[in-house]
Amino acid sequence: MASDSLDELRSLMKSHSPPLDALVVPSEDNHQSEYVSDRDKRREFISGFTGSAGLALITMNEALLWTDGRYFLQATQQLSDRWKLMRIGEDPAVENWIVDNLQSDAAVGIDPWCVSVDTAQRWTQAFSKSRQKLIQLSVNLVDEVWRDRPAAEIRPVTLQPFKFAGCTVADKLKNLREKLVQDKAYGIIVTALDEVAWLYNIRGNDVSYSPVVHAYAIVTTDLALCYVDKRKVSSEVHSSLSENDIEVREYNTVSSDVSLLASGKLISSFAAKASEENGENVVNAGHIEDGSQEKKLIWIDPASCCLALYSNLNSDQVLMQQSPLALAKAIKNHFELDGLRKAHIRDGAAVVQYLVWLDGEMQKVYGAAGFFTEPEETHKRKHQETEKLTEVSVSDKLESFRAKKEHFKGLSFPTISSVGPNASIIHYKPEAGTCAELDADSIYLFDSGAQYQDGTTDITRTVHFGKPSAHEKACYTAVLKGHIALGNAVFPNGTTGHTLDILSRIPLWKNGLDYRHGTGHGIGSYLNVHEGEKIIIIPLRTVLYLHSGNKPGYYEDGNFGIRLENVLVVKEADTKFNFGEKGYLSFEHITWAPYQKKLMNLNLMTPEEISWVNSYHSTCKEVLAPYLNDQEMEWLKKATEPIASPAS
Repeated sequence: MASDSLDELRSLMKSHSPPLDALVVPSEDNHQSEYVSDRDKRREFISGFTGSAGLALITMNEALLWTDGRYFLQATQQLSDRWKLMRIGEDPAVENWIVDNLQSDAAVGIDPWCVSVDTAQRWTQAFSKSRQKLIQLSVNLVDEVWRDRPAAEIRPVTLQPFKFAGCTVADKLKNLREKLVQDKAYGIIVTALDEVAWLYNIRGNDVSYSPVVHAYAIVTTDLALCYVDKRKVSSEVHSSLSENDIEVREYNTVSSDVSLLASGKLISSFAAKASEENGENVVNAGHIEDGSQEKKLIWIDPASCCLALYSNLNSDQVLMQQSPLALAKAIKNHFELDGLRKAHIRDGAAVVQYLVWLDGEMQKVYGAAGFFTEPEETHKRKHQETEKLTEVSVSDKLESFRAKKEHFKGLSFPTISSVGPNASIIHYKPEAGTCAELDADSIYLFDSGAQYQDGTTDITRTVHFGKPSAHEKACYTAVLKGHIALGNAVFPNGTTGHTLDILSRIPLWKNGLDYRHGTGHGIGSYLNVHEGEKIIIIPLRTVLYLHSGNKPGYYEDGNFGIRLENVLVVKEADTKFNFGEKGYLSFEHITWAPYQKKLMNLNLMTPEEISWVNSYHSTCKEVLAPYLNDQEMEWLKKATEPIASPAS
């Protein structure tokens, strides 16, 4: 299908006025989201590549796909021979490839709703060298050839209660408006879905695994608007928004309202009605009463605001910098932190219950040595035909354990359940019917998480139910050492994530090994599992910033993959000194599930590292005990028995 669609696209490109020499098909939707709804997966449709990150470029003679190191192996397997894989970090960036490979005056088509302002400006600057042009299309050409494109679904907007949000909408708007005044802006266009959801304390189900709503917000010093399909808004949600003087407008009116905002003519119906009742004139948003000639600014985040909306503004009236909501959302309040800690304890219990079940099944079905036992020899075992375990069937079992926990709303991303060679595919997604069967003599990696109404979780563990090789144990131990080193870091306030990232890689680098992904990312409070920067946190400016910031790994194509991941909270460190009066920070682990001792080479670990594992395991056993039955608790006690140092 994708092959035929390529030919149809090229026909549309040729007949377009002006004719297009190339068409860019990004992964993002109108909000520049990482994860998008099924109807917005245009790049996946046209290329066949299912990874969450990537960009397709179609010319009259070539089809190319750019993606990052997480997906190199997956893309190689999924792309047909009509496509060429471009490896980000190794091959030229898309704009450089266009400049070097297309003729001068080439026309490159884009859907301006699906390209961010900063990306469009970067491309425009690069193309200017050879007089190539970026053409904003009035319709998305992929939609024209995608005949069975999924229809838009009407899914209800819900409210996030104060007991979980920990901050009222009124207070969030007050803080945002104070920031607008501070930065000499009179309004902001909020385009990122999780920022709109966080600001208005609403949630939804418009994007799988992310409890967000397709919505925009415009907030000025005197009005607040929410742009959403009104069919999704119940009377309860409408009343809650109205109580905070937030007017609900139709989703597709945001573009015209941005134009009104730019001209100072955007007014709310609340203000108009109040003025009419009082016999007063309506004051336009942004109107300056004091006679000042100073031009007040409209704030946009160039990374999440699309080119289509930006094009409705005058460039000299735009304040382009990161949204103030990004940091505000990242700084978890005490209610959110409390909920996140509790959610991770319940989630850890589900993971342990899963491991107990899986350990028993692997021994029963495959005659495996099990989670604790390392046999003298390893050999292939045949499964009992009636009890086949696959990557999908076991991941479904993990979800069933989570589904029984309080406040469970669903998974936070598709579970990565991967055996042997599949574990080397960093963002592997098993599919029923084609996925691998579990193998007691191969590494098994599962990276998974859940959405609970009080918090979002993300955890990765790597295990082996047979006899791991010396090489597998050495690699696992190197990953674990980096995991421990980063988790134990103490650093001055303002340290960048790039600086800390090296700590998790040093044990691998010593052996000439590495991994092609970031070491951490922000995580939401019942919001997106990936929040903010991909590499830990940049910068570290608060003790309340929560992030999934410790996931080093190692992957051998066609052989195995190893990853360990915990969620951490940045907290104040108790240091003897305070050089530079900066204040020093450290991490608090809030993820609870044991590491497999059988995969550790204790001769490669320091006494301090072994002590850390013992301490973590002791706390793990303590916090999970109330959620486990006697059998599960006995298993956990064995999994967390103290490790003796080889030297002792």
